[in-house]
Amino acid sequence: MNNKEINVIFDMDGVILDSEKACLSTWSEAAAKYGIPNVREVFEKCIGTNKYQTRQIVKDAYTKDFGEGIEDKLLKESSALFHERYDDGKIPLKEGVFEILDFLKEKGIKTGLASSTALKTVERELTEAGVIDYFDMVIGGDSVTISKPNPEIYLLACEKMGVKPEDTYAIEDSFNGIRSAKAAGMRPLMVPDIIPANEEMVKLSEVICRDLFDTIDYLNSVLEG
Repeated sequence: MNNKEINVIFDMDGVILDSEKACLSTWSEAAAKYGIPNVREVFEKCIGTNKYQTRQIVKDAYTKDFGEGIEDKLLKESSALFHERYDDGKIPLKEGVFEILDFLKEKGIKTGLASSTALKTVERELTEAGVIDYFDMVIGGDSVTISKPNPEIYLLACEKMGVKPEDTYAIEDSFNGIRSAKAAGMRPLMVPDIIPANEEMVKLSEVICRDLFDTIDYLNSVLEG
């Protein structure tokens, strides 16, 4: 693979923005208010999905013990806490974000972003973080009918960027994201966030990277190789 054939598409939450830990914190606080246990286990199932899938996962997990509408209460409360604490550019960036984006820009590599989060939120958060101008294309989860792990979002992202999936790396932290990228025929690179890689992820990914600095080294080796 030579330089001209390499393209990169990022996930956002847990890859560009260090938002998963922040979100888990607000979920835990809201869950405590309603006496809900094991919130991390349910939260992890929601990583990489859109808001509709998340709502259904929470509903299935808690309705029996906590009654109808518990999913709306938990998600509304946790969302309010998140916005209160992290709006206006307060979501931390993952270490190495500017370094990898500058690296890709210097190499002239097409760079996009495909998130399960709604596009309006994606654009706002990337703008507040000061990184939106690095991306040639940004797509949100409301642009597709089926969220990750379905490949639809990555296939659409590649189409909008005008690139072939087989020539494109997807940088992901979630199991659903890796599954989506692999199913789309892309080259998944996993940078685990709050959930470590398992055997399935090792099998589906081109490589498991420790962080974005490690990802730079890997991509540079591809370019040189």
